[in-house]
Amino acid sequence: MNRFSLAGLVAAALLSCLPASAQTVNVDTARGAVDVAAQPDTVAVFDIAALDTIHALGITPAGVPDKLYVPYLSDLAGAAAAAGTLFEPDLEALAALGPELIILGGRSSTQVESVSGLAPTIDMTIGMDLVADARARIGAYGAIFGAEDKAGELLATLDAKLAETAEAAAGKGTALIVMANGPKVSAYGEGSRFGWIHSALDLPEAHENLDPETHGDAISFEFIAEVNPDWLIVIDRGAAIGEAGGASATLDNALVQGTTAAQKGQIVYLDPAPIYIAGGGYTSMMQTLDELLAAFAG
Repeated sequence: MNRFSLAGLVAAALLSCLPASAQTVNVDTARGAVDVAAQPDTVAVFDIAALDTIHALGITPAGVPDKLYVPYLSDLAGAAAAAGTLFEPDLEALAALGPELIILGGRSSTQVESVSGLAPTIDMTIGMDLVADARARIGAYGAIFGAEDKAGELLATLDAKLAETAEAAAGKGTALIVMANGPKVSAYGEGSRFGWIHSALDLPEAHENLDPETHGDAISFEFIAEVNPDWLIVIDRGAAIGEAGGASATLDNALVQGTTAAQKGQIVYLDPAPIYIAGGGYTSMMQTLDELLAAFAG
């Protein structure tokens, strides 16, 4: 992990959202810098990572997807109107809501053009440099909603947790990050959607140069046995999307059980919904880091 001063990290995230005028702020989005009306009263958000961070700032949107997936956002179900799905906003519901700002990202990012006629719309997709983008989004939402002080607190807390977890992981060996999807298993390395666990924590890869493609590098149990990671970090896709999870059963075979990770009790099953559905959200990252910290410090 690059070692920058905490003050510098916080300042960089917050200064990237300088006021464009008394009524607007200029924020970085996935499609470049955009002027956004400051402190909008009615906002619709269709990205769980965005909802996660906005919720952590103490802001309640007016419109959200019909399914929120992560328990820590459950209070929004009663406080905000369901205005579409995670993939596609309901245009009629949005029109009735009359938002002053629509925030899309990730799975809903393809809908920017279809909803931008209803209200100003920004694409806040988290890219492959997840930690940098997560920091930038915290600063951006703080600027948009007039919550700069709270955003600074979140940035400082996140940075401290990253440093603490990296320290706990130091010298603990290599790791392989895998996602189980039914009987299929994919691996993720640096540069992938889950690769920030390696890069931000200076956690060595058990196997380098994995395909960074969104759905991971399809692997076999023989591959896991050959790579023989010290740590196996597991994400169960089925459980993440509310279906029956089966990752532990999928990995319960002689090839996996013969690895150093299994023999030392170092297979870590992450709570899957936060990292898979809300990846890059503040609370998602903090929860995943807490889980990893507990494993490495145990």
